[in-house]
Amino acid sequence: MTPHELVAVLEKHERWLKNKSGGSRANLTMANMEGSNLSGVNLAQGKLSGANLSHCDLSNANLSTADLFAAHLTKADMSGCNLYRADLRGAHMRGAKLKRAILKEADLRGGALLYGGQGGKGGKGLDFVRSDLSGTDFDDASLNNANLSGADLTDVSMNGADCEGALLTGATLMRASMKSCNLARADLRGSNLSGVNLQGAVLRDANLTGAMLAGANLRNADLQGAKLEGADLAGADTTGANLARSADNFSVQIQQALHSHYTWINTNGTMGARADLTGADLSHIDLTGVNLSGANLKRANLSGAKMREALLIMCDISEAVLAEADFSGAILDGANLRGANMDGVRLDGAGVGWVDIKGPDGQPTGRLWAANLTGARLTGSSCVRTNLRGANLSDCDFSNANLTGAILSDANIRDAKFTGANLTGASLPPPPDPDDD
Repeated sequence: MTPHELVAVLEKHERWLKNKSGGSRANLTMANMEGSNLSGVNLAQGKLSGANLSHCDLSNANLSTADLFAAHLTKADMSGCNLYRADLRGAHMRGAKLKRAILKEADLRGGALLYGGQGGKGGKGLDFVRSDLSGTDFDDASLNNANLSGADLTDVSMNGADCEGALLTGATLMRASMKSCNLARADLRGSNLSGVNLQGAVLRDANLTGAMLAGANLRNADLQGAKLEGADLAGADTTGANLARSADNFSVQIQQALHSHYTWINTNGTMGARADLTGADLSHIDLTGVNLSGANLKRANLSGAKMREALLIMCDISEAVLAEADFSGAILDGANLRGANMDGVRLDGAGVGWVDIKGPDGQPTGRLWAANLTGARLTGSSCVRTNLRGANLSDCDFSNANLTGAILSDANIRDAKFTGANLTGASLPPPPDPDDD
């Protein structure tokens, strides 16, 4: 298409938009406009399906509700472009620049095209074309309620983008940079977010069921109310992240086990059943103030869990992962934490000491049952004013832990490590006699 022909199409389209005589809707279907300067043009509602707009300057152009189905926009400059409700299904936008662009309610899914040659030479058939948005710059763009289901967004930049309510089911976002991105209420089911930088991102009430978040940077991200059932968070950095998940976000089996345990507790064992959550994935669960005394949590994943002021008396939490979990003010008297990974755990003001065993009549027997932390790892943990009196801390690793004001009197600290630990104001038992075998 020559520049003169293009100008004529644009002029007629402008008249059509204004309902003036002599106007006609722009039909640039399959047109080759590669490298053209279309900055600031008004092609709202225009027909551009299959058009070649690669390397074009479309900055600040108006393409709202335009038909850009399977259009080629590779490395196009679309900064500040208005693409509200545009049809971009199957579009090729690899390396395009969409800084501050408006893509509210835009459709960026893959699309089906009727091609010749699919059903044999000269025949016709249906091909599914996946939207290729890899390497695209969406910084500060508006993508509210946009549909990006199944799109390839590998290596994209979405820093500061507003993607509230966006559909990203099955999308590939590997290695994307999405710092401070707003993904509140976004649907990310089954998406691949491996290695994504989501530092400071807002993911409130987002659906991340079955999402791949391995190695993702979630530092200071807000995931309050996010659904994370079946999500892979292996190696993810969740430092400072609000990842609390209510029990409602977990499997039916886990919900039933917790409900049955509450009944068991409240009826003194006459109804319900003791929770057996051996090996269960309870990462980032919020059970603040819950009574799980006597539950079996052996080898469970409680990393990042919110367990403040919870009752976990006589629980079996041996070999469990409690890294970065918050047990501030919780009572774990008599609990079995043998071999548990408690790196970075917060136990400020918690009780992890002994419990007085009661007889069948409910009266104390005088027999004390101590908490067992043999071989547990608490490196970098916060145990400010934690009551560990009488606990078995043999072979525990408290390296670089904060034990300010902690109570360890009568505790067994044989072979325990306190390298770099802050013991200011802590009450310690006498050092064990090395000759006492």
